[in-house]
Amino acid sequence: MPGLGIVQIFAWGSSYYLPAVLSASIADDTGWPLAWVVGGLSVGLLASGLLAPAVGARIKRHGGRPVMAAGALGLAAGLVALALAPTLPLFYLAWLLLGCGMSASLYDAAFSTLGGIYGAESRPAIGRLTLFGGFASTVCWPLSSLLAAHLGWRGACIAYAVIQLLVALPLILFALPRQARPGGAAGQRAKPLPDRRFTGPLRRAFLLMSLIVPIGGVVASLMSVYLIALLEARGVSHALAVSFGTLIGPAQVGARIIELSFGTRYHPIWTLAAASALVACGVSLLAAGPFVAAVALVLFGAGNGIWSIARGTLPLALFGPDLYPPVMGRLALPSFLASAATPALGGVIVGSLGAAGIFAVQIVLALVNLGLIALLWRAARSVE
Repeated sequence: MPGLGIVQIFAWGSSYYLPAVLSASIADDTGWPLAWVVGGLSVGLLASGLLAPAVGARIKRHGGRPVMAAGALGLAAGLVALALAPTLPLFYLAWLLLGCGMSASLYDAAFSTLGGIYGAESRPAIGRLTLFGGFASTVCWPLSSLLAAHLGWRGACIAYAVIQLLVALPLILFALPRQARPGGAAGQRAKPLPDRRFTGPLRRAFLLMSLIVPIGGVVASLMSVYLIALLEARGVSHALAVSFGTLIGPAQVGARIIELSFGTRYHPIWTLAAASALVACGVSLLAAGPFVAAVALVLFGAGNGIWSIARGTLPLALFGPDLYPPVMGRLALPSFLASAATPALGGVIVGSLGAAGIFAVQIVLALVNLGLIALLWRAARSVE
């Protein structure tokens, strides 16, 4: 598990979190507009989402080890292409390649891999993995800044490619088992899993999840992209806004530790409900004014933290280990597509309605998700 956790830290840090530190340097060095540089991430997320169903199907067929190894190679190739890109179109092509690696490297692929290894007993392993993932920005933002300061942004990309090849790839090849061992210890022969047809209540549950997951992703993405601007619009200074933003990471990790300690005692749908309620409360308090910003961001961070666990454990509980990898791949498609569209969507909202419009959209979406989760609870009872 620590090996896969390290893989996750560098997978997120060398892809999703990369533009946060390097975008300004890339724009200054190349003369490309900053908005177009940041748009590379949307291109990568789009490619990742389109490939996600195929990745889930391959994990079910071949196990997570070869698929995640291919993901590490894809990230390395994309980072090298990014470093060598002389023009903006080739920069976007590099992000397409990077997105292919992301689809086989980030949470959805890792959760599916754990589902294949541990079967129905994967929930604690998924929770522990998210603890590592929660430190991705903490580790890689300073590392990216250090690498860029000494090597330039292109050298930083090459350095991350080397990390993928010399750290992530060996950990995947030697720390993950070759075959799935559902519910069994190492060395035990895997028992055949029961066939659960994807019909009736299962189909209703999947359709609801395919709405809930991307809606939650949009709310979180709007916060991550526009948090500083939202706080400044409420009269908070830039320095204080950055300080408030640092509360989200510890809140995420703290909530995940609590869920990991007590989560096995109840159905994961309650984790999803608690996550959505905390996010809704946090966004609503933030919209109320800056005087409760710290409390609002702690609540939001806690909800966002256990949301990652719920989106990995609930499909396993509903659909079973056999359907889990393809279901995770299919759920990742709308989630990545929504995340890819969110920066542009937020820009339109800010341009027409200002910060109040972002808050209104977040609150409405959070409340809609609570209603959808209530419907999902009814569907889950039918599945059981």
